[in-house]
Amino acid sequence: MNFKNLIIILSLSFLLFGCQTIKEKSDAVAEKENQKYGSLVGKNVNELKIELGNPTEDFVNENGNKVFVYKSKKFAIPCDRKFEIGNNDIVISFTSSGCI
Repeated sequence: MNFKNLIIILSLSFLLFGCQTIKEKSDAVAEKENQKYGSLVGKNVNELKIELGNPTEDFVNENGNKVFVYKSKKFAIPCDRKFEIGNNDIVISFTSSGCI
């Protein structure tokens, strides 16, 4: 094996292992996010507002439930956290996208 092939193989190895590490870290962050904000499911909407403040936007979805959206940015990457609120002012679901 010549030196050029060795350099190519080493470079590809570092690239593959580096991507795996990034994926593992992003999965860990997503899990932490889900644990932290998922704990608000089942709580009153007032507790949600105490924790996160007033939502960036809100709307009524196709099921007739309110949805509070909290938007932010980190490293210029937009993050949306959405909380669905039932008719009894209880948080019934949580989703997030882009949050790191």
